[in-house]
Amino acid sequence: MKIAIIGTGNLGKSIAKGLIQNNSFTQLFLTKRNIDELHEFKDLPNIFIRSNNEEAIVQSKVLIFAVQPAHFEKVLKETAPLLSNNHIVISTVTGFSIEKMESLIGANATIMRAMPNTAIAVGKSMTCICSNIHGKAHQQTAMAIFNQLGTSMVIPESQMQAATVICASGIAFWMRLIRATTQAAIQLGFDAKEAQELAMHTSEGAASLLIATGNHPEEEIDKVTTPKGCTIEGLNEMEHKGLSAALIQGMIASFNKINTIKKEN
Repeated sequence: MKIAIIGTGNLGKSIAKGLIQNNSFTQLFLTKRNIDELHEFKDLPNIFIRSNNEEAIVQSKVLIFAVQPAHFEKVLKETAPLLSNNHIVISTVTGFSIEKMESLIGANATIMRAMPNTAIAVGKSMTCICSNIHGKAHQQTAMAIFNQLGTSMVIPESQMQAATVICASGIAFWMRLIRATTQAAIQLGFDAKEAQELAMHTSEGAASLLIATGNHPEEEIDKVTTPKGCTIEGLNEMEHKGLSAALIQGMIASFNKINTIKKEN
């Protein structure tokens, strides 16, 4: 597969590293104004680094746009004359709708949006994907790319704002829970390094259990709660203090904010 990453900043680099690690391309173009920042890729086979986008677009089939939102409209206008019916356009730019992309490069273009999160840097992103009508036939191609960088899911574009809160902002919410667990572990006698290690790996284990078994969280909770035990005592105290309600309300507040930002733009 011939792939180009247009605008290889932090996100673009993470995508490139995942593609390289999984050997999932026949050629890979990486573009950035300052190509010195891409020196780590320059001696790798079948990778071409360019300071402009034209050659990368013409020579590639899958175009992954990872540019800054403020620059995306200009880049798409410059891209439009170079596109053919064979191109698959994938945007990772937050808040830039498919309708707006179609207005710039044509409604007949194959267009997708992908919303990864920062865990893409370690191959653990939860990436949501949506597309226009022409993109539906190529959704498996996009999923094949992002499944090598974590897990992907196809959703309607109407849910992309919610997915941003759950998956992208969600990284921050889970980090705060891990931090709180770390603080509790320190209070209970562990040093800071040990406390964070306990919190991180316990969190990873909990998620891994659900992924491996497909169980509902309550099924796993039931396995570690015993009558009059310490686990149920702790869970009930957390619920009395509003743990679940605070998480739900915080995510809804984040969703309301992102919709306000969208309207302002």
